[in-house]
Amino acid sequence: MKDKQFAVIGLGRFGMSLISELSRMGYDVLAIDHDENIVNVAIEIAAHAVQMDATDEQALKSIGIRNFDVVVVSIGEHIQASIMTTLILNELGVKKVVAKAQNAMHGKVLEKIGARVIYPERDMAVKLARSMVSNNILDQIELSPDYSIMEMMAPNSFAGKSLVDIGVRKKLGVTVLAIRRGGDIIVAPNAAQIINSGDILVALGKNERLQRLIELES
Repeated sequence: MKDKQFAVIGLGRFGMSLISELSRMGYDVLAIDHDENIVNVAIEIAAHAVQMDATDEQALKSIGIRNFDVVVVSIGEHIQASIMTTLILNELGVKKVVAKAQNAMHGKVLEKIGARVIYPERDMAVKLARSMVSNNILDQIELSPDYSIMEMMAPNSFAGKSLVDIGVRKKLGVTVLAIRRGGDIIVAPNAAQIINSGDILVALGKNERLQRLIELES
């Protein structure tokens, strides 16, 4: 097992998928849910699984929850339980709490009490929509509501030109962090770097600037 330890509270579809992937990657994961039947399924996947009420502060203390590097609160329908659990984890001094939000208001409350908030359903919908409208987008990571890192096929119009000739940074306001070319990766390419047909660009910038880059794909 790798050194970093994770706990996942709430074993719905998202929680189960998360413990499965972390376990596959070789991490030690503690799975927690109030439903004994779900916990019995999780024990086949995770290193450890516990049936308990995550809003019980003493119960969380008893399993040494503060010793975990990251605790993910993926409680589904019960917003009150999600907020209470996140608050307790923060008060117990857990290093990093990641919490799944059902909606924007839920997310605001979670942020106020010290969690890093994620919106899995919304993010997946956004990613799917973007991939459907542009075949060139391979992946996108939102760093904030305004900035993202996008992996995309280089527009055909870029082939044979350098980054400075294209004006990616000066005209579009986008920084190319890396270029994937076959099995090779060109990290932090300089302005004179020539783009080849079939190159994959990893670009950082404001979302509206990246959108302008996408629109140059033909």
